Amino acid sequence: MRIGIDSYCYHRQFGDWYPGLQQDPGWRMTVWDFLERAASHGVAGVSLEACYLPLDAASLARIRDRLVALGLEAVWAWGHPDGLRSGTDPEAAADLLRHIGIARAVGAKVMRICAGSRRTRPATWAEHRAQLLPMLTPLVAEAERQGVVLAIENHIDLLAAELAEIVTSIGSPHLGVCLDTANNLRMFEDPVKVAALLAPFTRATHVKNITARRGQDPRTFAFWPSVPLDGGLVDLDAVLRLLRDAGYGGLLALEIDYLDPDQGEDEEPAIERSLAWLRRSVGALTD
Repeated sequence: MRIGIDSYCYHRQFGDWYPGLQQDPGWRMTVWDFLERAASHGVAGVSLEACYLPLDAASLARIRDRLVALGLEAVWAWGHPDGLRSGTDPEAAADLLRHIGIARAVGAKVMRICAGSRRTRPATWAEHRAQLLPMLTPLVAEAERQGVVLAIENHIDLLAAELAEIVTSIGSPHLGVCLDTANNLRMFEDPVKVAALLAPFTRATHVKNITARRGQDPRTFAFWPSVPLDGGLVDLDAVLRLLRDAGYGGLLALEIDYLDPDQGEDEEPAIERSLAWLRRSVGALTD
């Protein structure tokens, strides 16, 4: 397992923040800035949120070349914020199809995708499954044709057993999971049990920790802010052991979404502290 960072850690600097919870940081980051920042952190790879990137051919070629020059492995991340809208958006499916080729163009072998979000989840699993499976099946076939692995994130839209059922129902080596280590706690599932179920299917990760914020409704996103990896409710040491034991060999990509206001306005200290923790923890796994 190799340490990485997702560009979503800097979503505010890319001009995207949670209204009512976050503010404009007052400055902007480009993909070139992010790649240099990632390299300065000494990570092995990056997860690139496609929604923040220039997608013309010249820019994609430049991204690919810069990744090679910096020695960074890449995961292409598609689907922010609502992905396939739980299987109801054919235009999103067509866009995902296009991004399979883009992932190849930048040299990414794995493409994180979102099937939906907490906003798009249907009332019943039967409805959800009936919508998603027919939409995903031809997309996975195209990914297989192009040699790209699609990794569905548990994006506060799918319970762990539901996500496992989707992956096993399609049954392709080109479909797996992007395991977000904290998101299912926001759906009241035990993160370690989630990891135990999903680790065998995991092809990409968002390594994240969260806490509970008093005074907020636990059914809302505001209740569960991100914190540095060593400071939250998720037993990440147990999750990392499960990934190791399942033979996961991809990136452990740090992600910070809504940073706990108690951590201050600047994400960078939380990022540095989290990456330091990841290095120590991964080192301990191999000692």
